[in-house]
Amino acid sequence: MRFKLSYEAIILSSQRIMNYSKPIKRIVSNHDLEVWKQSDVFDYVVQFVSDLQESILGLENDAPVTTSKVSESLLKLLDEVEKVIERNPVVHDKDVSRFGKVEFRDFYDEIGRTSEMLLEELVSGLDSDPRIELSAYFNESWGDRTRIDYGSGHELNFITFLLCLRKLGLIVEQDFPCLVLKVFNKYIQVMRSLQKLYWLEPAGSHGVWGLDDYHFLPFLFGASQLATHPFMRPKSIHNEELVEDLHKKYMYFECIYFINSVKVNTGPNKQKLSLRWHSPMLDDISSAKSWMKIKEGMLKMYKAEVLGKLPVMQHFMFGSIIPCPEGIDEHSEANEEDCCHGHAHVNTWGDCCGIKIPSAIAASEMNKKATGAKPLPFD
Repeated sequence: MRFKLSYEAIILSSQRIMNYSKPIKRIVSNHDLEVWKQSDVFDYVVQFVSDLQESILGLENDAPVTTSKVSESLLKLLDEVEKVIERNPVVHDKDVSRFGKVEFRDFYDEIGRTSEMLLEELVSGLDSDPRIELSAYFNESWGDRTRIDYGSGHELNFITFLLCLRKLGLIVEQDFPCLVLKVFNKYIQVMRSLQKLYWLEPAGSHGVWGLDDYHFLPFLFGASQLATHPFMRPKSIHNEELVEDLHKKYMYFECIYFINSVKVNTGPNKQKLSLRWHSPMLDDISSAKSWMKIKEGMLKMYKAEVLGKLPVMQHFMFGSIIPCPEGIDEHSEANEEDCCHGHAHVNTWGDCCGIKIPSAIAASEMNKKATGAKPLPFD
């Protein structure tokens, strides 16, 4: 496998870094993207995701795992993010707009103001202070302030934040199962809260890679959890009773449960639609012979459709911990003028040229308000 690398060498090189700087965006062209895809930096991002996926093979969410000091700190950090959400409630709830709630910007700004303080415990044992770099990835893990949206690029920032901790030697391989089952799962719970409270629009598209409007990695990790299951088959996702019973045990089923809860009445005349209609790629994937095939395919898809796509990677940041590959010219930090796709319309579809589309969450909540229906339970 081309991306098999020595983590020890990566970690040793990172421990020598003393002059940290704010990460910036560097990929602005197809040439830059090709250099990125052929680089060692690309390889160890893929390796990290692959190793995390392998670490939870056959494990349920509540499987006993080793919880280290850094994992405990990360879980406390996510608890603090939840407190920031509580301090920034939606106050214009009667607004009829079906697009993102502006109070998300208050949440985002508070995270930006306080993140270096929140990260202090994580880095207290290091000889130098990398928080200027760590906070950049952490801050961008929650969505886009201007567009009030969220997609797989923001999810990638959270994984990159964890990868930085790995490169700094703070995370070791024994932490990986806990990192996925506890920390990443907690991150997804926080994101579900943000998506539902602030009606975040999808920055990724069900029309592009088609898993869901927001996330990719829960499917990638979740397929690994199910890959060794003795009788569960991919078509099981169509059994709503089974999905409801198992959504707390398996990430993949949690995703299906969430999709069903927000897209259940989005068809003509508000009738219930099947997964085939609102999530056709998930429906296609469910015809695979085994979860192992899906597990392998998810990693290939992630490399091609997230790490290999310019609309996602033009927003990716490089600094000292995650260095920019040699061969990518220096540019000013990518912004609206630098972006090769233009933004005549606000991007919510992951291709930088879509029209403004409200989230399924917003549509669902508006429908509930119009009909007086009670909110669907979602844990």
